[in-house]
Amino acid sequence: MIGGPHAYEELPLALVGAAVGLYLVGTHLYAFLKPEKTSELLKTLPRNYPAGVVLTVIAMVWFWFLVAPVGEGFLNGIGMDLGEFNGLKPILRLVVPVACFLVITQVREFLFVRGLGMVALMAAAPILEAAFLKEPTSRLLLSLFAYILLTKGLFWVGMPYTFRDAVTWVTKSSERFKKFALGGVIYGALVLFCALFFYRGH
Repeated sequence: MIGGPHAYEELPLALVGAAVGLYLVGTHLYAFLKPEKTSELLKTLPRNYPAGVVLTVIAMVWFWFLVAPVGEGFLNGIGMDLGEFNGLKPILRLVVPVACFLVITQVREFLFVRGLGMVALMAAAPILEAAFLKEPTSRLLLSLFAYILLTKGLFWVGMPYTFRDAVTWVTKSSERFKKFALGGVIYGALVLFCALFFYRGH
């Protein structure tokens, strides 16, 4: 609705918390149970060009919807009010597809990491919005996760080799890898617990 709250502002904290918790538990539990297979997969991802294309397209399409004219309907249901920059939206709607094509065809090196960084930056916004000024103090678990996404996203887009270096370091020993995986499971389980018992109604 024109002039109404943005779709991100109406996201239930419990729903976002459950989604984040399930994602963290699912991915990290798999990594903990299958450390060798997951380690090998992580090492191949930085130069996985097809996966990079998919992630880049997802991020660009997501952003394209955000710069849609504010209003009703699928194409502009999540359009954001840019204030005095709303006049740039028609230009951005043309620039984004061109930028997507150029990134995919001309920035092939570490495209997966760059695409992942862009998706991380896009995903942080709804998580932060869902937790913004909500009553449960435990909402900070989501805010922390969102800021981690923002920080990693910025590094992955600008310095994608940091992803490769981080993977090399964390997979150097099976024990270290399992500790990080277990930490992710615990953090995700804590977020999921809060979503089920503390975030309901927020």
